[in-house]
Amino acid sequence: MSLSALDWSVIVVYLVFALGVGVYYAKRASRSAEEYYLAGRTLPWWVLGTSMVATTFAADTPLAITEYLRVNGIWENWFWWNWLMSSLLGVFLFSRLWRRSGVLTDNEILELRYTGKPAAFLRGYKAIHFGIIFNLIVMGWVLESMSSVLAVTMGLERDTAMWSLVVIALVYSLLSGFWGVVVTDVVQFGIAMIGAVILAILALQHVGGMGSLLEQLGEAKEARAPLLEQLETLEDSGTDLSTNAEALRLQEELKQLPPVNENTLDLFPSPPQGDVSLGDFLLSPFFNVLVLILIMPWNHHGTDGSGYIIQRMMSAKNERHALLGTLWYNLANYAIRVWPWIIVAMVSLVLHTDLANYTDIAGNELKEKAGYPLVMQDVLGPGLIGLLIVSFLAAFMSTIDSHLNWGSSYLVNDVYKRFWVPNKEARHYVLAGRVITVGLMLIAALLSGQIGSVSKAWSFVWAMGAGIGLVLILRWFWWRVNAWSEITALATSFVIATVFHLIAYRQASANPDVPYELFETLPVFFGVEWKFHLQLLVIVPICLVAWLTVTFLTAPVPEERLRAFYKRVQPGGFWGPYKEANASLEPVSKGLFWNFLGGLLFIYGATFGIGYFVLLEAGKGILCTVLSLVGFAIIWHSCLKRL
Repeated sequence: MSLSALDWSVIVVYLVFALGVGVYYAKRASRSAEEYYLAGRTLPWWVLGTSMVATTFAADTPLAITEYLRVNGIWENWFWWNWLMSSLLGVFLFSRLWRRSGVLTDNEILELRYTGKPAAFLRGYKAIHFGIIFNLIVMGWVLESMSSVLAVTMGLERDTAMWSLVVIALVYSLLSGFWGVVVTDVVQFGIAMIGAVILAILALQHVGGMGSLLEQLGEAKEARAPLLEQLETLEDSGTDLSTNAEALRLQEELKQLPPVNENTLDLFPSPPQGDVSLGDFLLSPFFNVLVLILIMPWNHHGTDGSGYIIQRMMSAKNERHALLGTLWYNLANYAIRVWPWIIVAMVSLVLHTDLANYTDIAGNELKEKAGYPLVMQDVLGPGLIGLLIVSFLAAFMSTIDSHLNWGSSYLVNDVYKRFWVPNKEARHYVLAGRVITVGLMLIAALLSGQIGSVSKAWSFVWAMGAGIGLVLILRWFWWRVNAWSEITALATSFVIATVFHLIAYRQASANPDVPYELFETLPVFFGVEWKFHLQLLVIVPICLVAWLTVTFLTAPVPEERLRAFYKRVQPGGFWGPYKEANASLEPVSKGLFWNFLGGLLFIYGATFGIGYFVLLEAGKGILCTVLSLVGFAIIWHSCLKRL
């Protein structure tokens, strides 16, 4: 696609703005580590909440949503919709606790909660684990996805696109610190959402509106059913589908139809009907979502907020702003931002029926995730394509600058300052952070070419921290948890997740007909592909048994440390004799049941209310909207009114 002068003007104006903000805040960010990493703890709720949303919205996100819908259906968004349940703990519990703690990074809390070498080791280990390993995977796939967008929409060769992005993000992040991050996040989120909504509207107009789109998808589903049945009959008869003329004809007809299945437009999949085998039930969408809802929310590395979200909680003016900002983030994150992307993904089913082998100009496989930028190419004219590219640049930069700043804060505060060079002046650590930022960015750029599937990379990142969730919650509310509990949970989940991928690699190596792709190839046990939700069924119970066993086999944290920690944050919960009799702050656990119930109704009601209206199911949409309003009323009377 060739860009007009107007498109280039829009892109240049945005880049000048972003760099200008970086220059403007450079001096202020250099004053101290607290200014560089937490904006001096002065942010209002609407800034920090919007910054949270902008950080979790990158160029990879709409591509992953498109991949989800094209491969399986809308329901697969439960992979992240389930996080709301732990996110609500972040709203009503952890936003206030982190603000009370007064630490610079969340890893710093470890040496306030625990003692000795295990606490110091855990602090350094988690800083490296999340600041380097986790962070590089995230930044690598964000770069890869943004390169894909530019390759499709602008015709740029992958390396040219990627290294251009690296330079832009690096200069901007080095200059601005956290001040520039949050200020530009607010503008970037606005641009990104405006661009997404415009694209969704134009895409629907291109296919005749939502009614026409739903009709086309329904006809495609009916047309595909007999073709798939004939293919299945041929396969059951032992026919080689790769050489049989009839099978090849059927496959070619299927490629001409939108890839719709019975669950494509379901917000929640139905249980499998009829006589199904155990393997089919375990791989069914229904069981997949069931596992994600019941297990995932309490078993991942972000149950008490997640690093860059915690960073914003700690940057709030006070507890009230921390809670309100986190509540706004959840509403915008789950209910507002996703539906424009889903609409575009639905349109891509009709406009681009077969993307299984789609590659960019350099021959890199983009597959189903190319649907989103291809729709951009189909429906946008001069000026608008520039705006949409800017919206992707904004989303990309809001994520990259956050991860660079956050990862740098870990490596400076929890490794460099803590273990190597303590007691230096503030400017020394700001300079060290900028040097580390350069290193993180360069390594992420080199790694990006190795990540082929956005959604599968997400699965691995979450699997390698799946066993630590309950420990992160209980360390605030149960005195018996110690440093060895966290070390065991984190190490066990990381090892098991890695073993799954090593087994997949070994199985692929033994079979020349199965090419291995990082994060894409899954291990097979008993004839069943062991997908993410099935891996959770192994990781979580093993980790639970492991960390509980180690907890009771090791000594508890010394009494003086437990008393000091409780006095500092006053969380409530199971603290026995270490609980302050005359606490000066209200325990955050007060009223949790009603707050949590109200939060579920408020956010999920809004999310699915919007979704049903989009899908032209007004009755369900009205019901969900009423439930959302009821949920907000509960939160108001139980929590917000008192604040």
